[in-house]
Formats: sequence, structure tokens, C-alpha cells
Amino acid sequence: MDHQDFLTAKIARGFDQLDANGNGVLTEDDHVEMGRRVASSLGHAEDSPEAGRIVDAYLAIWREVHLPFVPAGGEGIPKEQFIASTRALAQDPETARAALGGIAETYLRIADIDRDGRISPDEFLAFQRGHFPELTDENAAEAFAHLDTDGDGTLSPAEFTTAVIEFWTSPDPDATGNWWAGRPAFPRT
Repeated sequence: MDHQDFLTAKIARGFDQLDANGNGVLTEDDHVEMGRRVASSLGHAEDSPEAGRIVDAYLAIWREVHLPFVPAGGEGIPKEQFIASTRALAQDPETARAALGGIAETYLRIADIDRDGRISPDEFLAFQRGHFPELTDENAAEAFAHLDTDGDGTLSPAEFTTAVIEFWTSPDPDATGNWWAGRPAFPRT
């Protein structure tokens, strides 16, 4: 598998996790469901103000990042289009950092339950389970260890943001961010 095929496979895997209803199209409803799953995974009651804030954050991502790219007359972004547009970000690091950095900041505010500015292993597991329901405790701990590049036991905002950006844009099979969704499930070149 060459590096571009690796990136395509990684983006496709990420899309499959974000497509909450599995219909092959990323929609507003998928974002609502992701927000609900994340809120639940973080321990917030379904009708709580905090759960509402999280769902609203996911709806903002939908409106600001994805909705502008919905084909005319469509209800969402088909998988092939999502892969192509996300792959294009890999060719434009400045745009990737702007687009994905904003998403990472939103994620960081949601995942940082204790509001200390850093993500603990428990916060990482709870947050990621909302996106990747099949993520096991063991796999999350292994992923966290790779993403915690300075080894201090937490993810700093920079480590967290870099992981998000590298997961979606790096064609390098050795990039640390490949661990964002857990153990990379792709063959190395």
C-alpha cells in the first residue's frame, strides 16, 4: 500500500465512524447523533444543558465545515466526496490547520471534562468512545500512549490538535496522529 492509498484508507475508516447511521452520506443527523453519543460517553444526561451544548457544538461543525460542501439538492456529503475533499487538505497544510484546528479546539473544549486545559487518559477514552464506539479500554490506552508525545500522562492542546490534523491529513504511516482513532488498522508500506 503506498502512502496515498494509506491516507485514503484512513479517511474512509474515519468517515465510516462519523456516518452514525451507516448510509454512506455524512449529514446533520449524523452530527446530532455523534454529539449525543459523545455527551452520553462523557456521562451527561440526555436532556442536560451540557449534552445540549455538546450537540450544538457538533451542529456548528456541520454548519461551518461540512454544509458548504453539500452538493446542490443533496442532504449530505457522500463518502467519495468526503474522502476526496479531505485528501485535498493533505496538499494544503495551511488550510488543513485552519479547518481541522478549529474542529480540534471544539473537541478539546468538549473532552476536557475537568477544564484543566489538558486531556487525561480517562477523558480521552470517554470522548473517543463517542466517535469510535468499538474502542476498547486497552486500545484507547495504547493510542493515548502514542499520542502523549512528551510522556507527561496528559494530552496538551498541541498534542491533541496535532493528532486530529495528522489523522485526517498525513499520508505517513508512521505519523503519531494515526493513533487518533485507536490502533491503526492499515498495513504499513
